[in-house]
Amino acid sequence: MMYGLAALISFAIVFVTVPPLRKLALRLGFVDRPTTRKIHRKPIPLMGGAAIFAGCVGTMLLFVGLTPLSWTIVIGGFVLVAVGLIDDAWKATGREFPVWPRVIIYLAAASVPSIFRIQMAGIASPINGHFYSFEGWFSWLATTLWVFALINMINFIDGVDGLASGVCTLSSLTLLAAALMTGRPDAAMLAVIAAGVSIGFLIHNFYPARIFMGDAGATFLGYTLAVIAVDGTLKRATFISMLVPLLALGLPILDTSFVMLRRLISGKGLHHADKLHTHHTLMKWGLNQVQTVSFLYLISALFALMSIILLLAIG
Repeated sequence: MMYGLAALISFAIVFVTVPPLRKLALRLGFVDRPTTRKIHRKPIPLMGGAAIFAGCVGTMLLFVGLTPLSWTIVIGGFVLVAVGLIDDAWKATGREFPVWPRVIIYLAAASVPSIFRIQMAGIASPINGHFYSFEGWFSWLATTLWVFALINMINFIDGVDGLASGVCTLSSLTLLAAALMTGRPDAAMLAVIAAGVSIGFLIHNFYPARIFMGDAGATFLGYTLAVIAVDGTLKRATFISMLVPLLALGLPILDTSFVMLRRLISGKGLHHADKLHTHHTLMKWGLNQVQTVSFLYLISALFALMSIILLLAIG
């Protein structure tokens, strides 16, 4: 009952907040302008990330209160949304925010979970069940790299109307199931809230998009999903259970891995934007935006199904 109410409230906050934010963004010229690399052909408002952050944090504080998990989301999420809005503001003027300041800030945000003891503590052997604890520095490093990677991966797939918000919905629901089955109620609550805000935003963001989540929304959702995965399944994982979040987030992980590999092979910088992502490839093959997103939803749903099956097998 509480999970359903939290999902409904988070959904409602985002659904109701987006239209006035869209009007404000248009009035201020806070829009994503078309370029040769981008798919849209007219300026689209970029303030969706503010609505996603408000819906997630507001609902989480209402249902969870001030806990290490909520502090992690509030502090790390605020940093990411703030720098994301600055980045989006630069885009609105036709400029690109420098890469290295963003990388440093993303790494700082990715370190926040460890401050609140939300980190990968070790791994249990599938043979004898013995738990091998990580050293303090390695626990911090593994957690930080995982969170940093997801921050960027969700941002990378946000290139077609409705793709990132739809994939985040499916991933959130899968992580919800994982958190419930592993007895992590706070992680489960955050997962259902993330699903609620993603669906609330998706209604405004599906083709033809009336608003974009921008870097602010994409990085925040990536951060939130990464934290849910750590708190829900990765804190004291087995070799097999580690596959659960990897499958739940399989689409962005695979897409980013393929793009990074192709950039390395072609000699391009890993941080340079291009049209090598899966959604770009599908559209080059002749699929329109709706067909592309629908196909990638299906792939993401298959990953989610495999994750649930694995959970049932090891549960």
